Amino acid sequence: MAWDPAIYLQFGAERTRPAADLLARIPNEKPSRVVDLGCGPGNSTALLAACWPDAELIGIDSSPEMIESAQASRIDAEFLVGDFETWEPAFPPDVIYANAAFQWSPEPVALVRRLFAHLAPGGVLAFQVPQNFDQASHVVMREVAANGPWADRLAGARWYDPGGFARATDYAKALPRARRDIWTTEYLHVLRGPDPVFRWMAGTGLRPFLDRLQGAEREAFEDEIMTRFAAAYPLEPDGSTLFPFRRLFVVAARH
Repeated sequence: MAWDPAIYLQFGAERTRPAADLLARIPNEKPSRVVDLGCGPGNSTALLAACWPDAELIGIDSSPEMIESAQASRIDAEFLVGDFETWEPAFPPDVIYANAAFQWSPEPVALVRRLFAHLAPGGVLAFQVPQNFDQASHVVMREVAANGPWADRLAGARWYDPGGFARATDYAKALPRARRDIWTTEYLHVLRGPDPVFRWMAGTGLRPFLDRLQGAEREAFEDEIMTRFAAAYPLEPDGSTLFPFRRLFVVAARH
């Protein structure tokens, strides 16, 4: 799946805010080794580097485009192309951090359980994942993908079943021996500009669909999505668009 750092960072401030909120709750004050899994273009890694300037910091992402963008940012970290599904550390990290990444895993609870086992004693696994797969943004994507002339081409693309994504209790049960801090926050993003929800989703959740379509068919798909998004998220009198976004945060520390 192709990623475009420029599209992703159109809403960089909004995407980085939950990364900062997650970082603020990590109890390890002076970690030696920190890993940012699914680091994207490095916006979350920059927060980690500023918080722990003396730590050995590694950012890992499966997208070469994202890693290239992160490397160009001159953040004091090592950036590597890799898949968090198969990644294993050479040495036990003090912090494993992931901002809006694990939702792409087909088995995120099993992934979290495996990663937690790699931590150094006293280490922390901290991650946040979207919990809005039952909201209009994702409902529209699933409906349009399944009911248009492109349905066959999009049938195997990854989308999210609102009844099937992992919830707080699933992660809590997967980490019974950890000191757990688990909470949910709903952000209300005030977006501006033309088709803001489409532009937001084009940087993340729409990628599996857009990658499979080309030319006039892709344009028709995008037009249908934009029309449906505009109805679900109408313009406010001041020209802004209100975009609620619910996220789940988990901070789990080893004893």
